[in-house]
Amino acid sequence: MTGDQPTRERVVRSILVNGPSTAADLAERLDLTPAAVRRHLDHLLGQGALEARDPRPTASRGRGRPAKVFAITEAGRDHFDQQYDDLAVQALRYLAETGGDEAVQEFARRRVAFLERDYATVTAADPDLTPAEAMAEVLSSQGYAATARSLPLLGTGIEGLVAVEQLCQQHCPVAHVAHEFPQLCEAETEAIGRVLGRHVQRLATIAHGDGVCTTCIPHGSVVEEVAQRPSRNHPADPHQKVGTR
Repeated sequence: MTGDQPTRERVVRSILVNGPSTAADLAERLDLTPAAVRRHLDHLLGQGALEARDPRPTASRGRGRPAKVFAITEAGRDHFDQQYDDLAVQALRYLAETGGDEAVQEFARRRVAFLERDYATVTAADPDLTPAEAMAEVLSSQGYAATARSLPLLGTGIEGLVAVEQLCQQHCPVAHVAHEFPQLCEAETEAIGRVLGRHVQRLATIAHGDGVCTTCIPHGSVVEEVAQRPSRNHPADPHQKVGTR
């Protein structure tokens, strides 16, 4: 029944906010009868929005079988994410209509301000992290599920060998919105480059249909090391002779 949908959304939202709950908890919290709650729970279980779990063992148990607890699934979370995405798209469309592209760009820049703020905190706490590793921690804290990996040394022609790290974001909380408003991806890439103080290259984005958002980050310290390394043909000591066979 379509009339049941608002109540079912209340049930899911209550579990989303309060965590795994029993039918009795939900009935009391939402002022519903136990029979009504169980009917909605059965429907939501069938949809895959919720899952039933055994309760955690406790020191003291009452008589009888312990009540099941109901938890939200990834599919249930995605349902809410989609609703928030639709609202965000509508808001950005209005912003674009009233303030133009510059207003959308300014919003996108402000949205990623956390990158600079949190990057400084992460690197101060663990200075041994590489730039990509530190940035991955910052992004993961905001729901991006980011990881970093090192790639083999690459030749640049003039500068010699450069170590490259790859920043991979397995999830994008704004992918649905960024598909229509690529300014969000562009501002994120610009912020990563600005914070790291080097040119970075975005190779793929979830918003454009790729499986992972991938950013290539050159490791500046290796460039400096290679540039300072004495050449075989040009010794550091002007009095040193080049060896001959």
